[in-house]
Amino acid sequence: MDYGFTLDQMEIVPEGNNFVIVKECELPALMEELEKYFPHSLKPDNRTNESVGIFCPPDKLERMDLIKDEDILFEWHSPLYMNFTHVGIMFKMEEIFREKVNGKLDGHIYGDIYVHECPAELDLSLEPLAANEVIMKPLCIDDVKDIHDLYPAGDIESLELFEKLVRQLPGFGVFNQSDNELAAWSLQSYYGGMFSMQTKPKFRRKGYGIQLAQSLTKLVIQRGYIPFVVIRPENDASRGLYTKLGFRKAFESVRGTFVPFADQNHSQTDLSSFSELKETSAEEASPTKQCTIDVAEGTNGTATEKEKGEC
Repeated sequence: MDYGFTLDQMEIVPEGNNFVIVKECELPALMEELEKYFPHSLKPDNRTNESVGIFCPPDKLERMDLIKDEDILFEWHSPLYMNFTHVGIMFKMEEIFREKVNGKLDGHIYGDIYVHECPAELDLSLEPLAANEVIMKPLCIDDVKDIHDLYPAGDIESLELFEKLVRQLPGFGVFNQSDNELAAWSLQSYYGGMFSMQTKPKFRRKGYGIQLAQSLTKLVIQRGYIPFVVIRPENDASRGLYTKLGFRKAFESVRGTFVPFADQNHSQTDLSSFSELKETSAEEASPTKQCTIDVAEGTNGTATEKEKGEC
């Protein structure tokens, strides 16, 4: 469980009813097990309010029943925020929340998880950046405000979060040569996660986005991670861009806040169309698949039916 507070602001509870804090000596074995399922279960970025991340193999969601009796580590009578998490986990969590405190999932946003599965497509030949106009270089702490201003969910992710990420994790920006204005950026997040590339409107349609995505994907792989991104279902441009670079859809995810004591007549959040994903196995999204798909030409940034096929 991951709360958005510093250690001196919160009491560390070492043991709950069914869960315990992992000892340092136990971490290697735990990570070996979790690596079988990343990024099926996603750990959320810290927030200034409470947040929780749940790791559970999506084909073993019955194990989440242990949460029902966890009244020490969970404050069921307060809102509980969860970042983008497998829909099967969210579906099960809403069932539990409704049963315990007549709660519901509120303000939910869907995001498709795309995982890099086709290494050959990452070598896609791209037009070079105009050397006399822009330059790509690593992001630094001085760029944080511009990064946050461009981020579409800036009301959710704080400026301090981006300061922490830029200090600890790699990212690239495309900068205007004349005045060093940040035109576009892409940044690694937790594990192999990558923030979706953002470009200022006046610099769009110049190919900066795919240049950034390609460079950062290669770097994330070099650092030993499996790259993945969260793409909103309606974002055809991002889906087409990352598909060209070898990313394939692994599963649907949801972000939202579980609210206790909802109206007695409230209906369950409409996750039913994704309920079959509760049976998704780790093998179905394994990064070890070999891609045999050729990159289609003339797609204008939108994945063709052939590209949407499985590797």
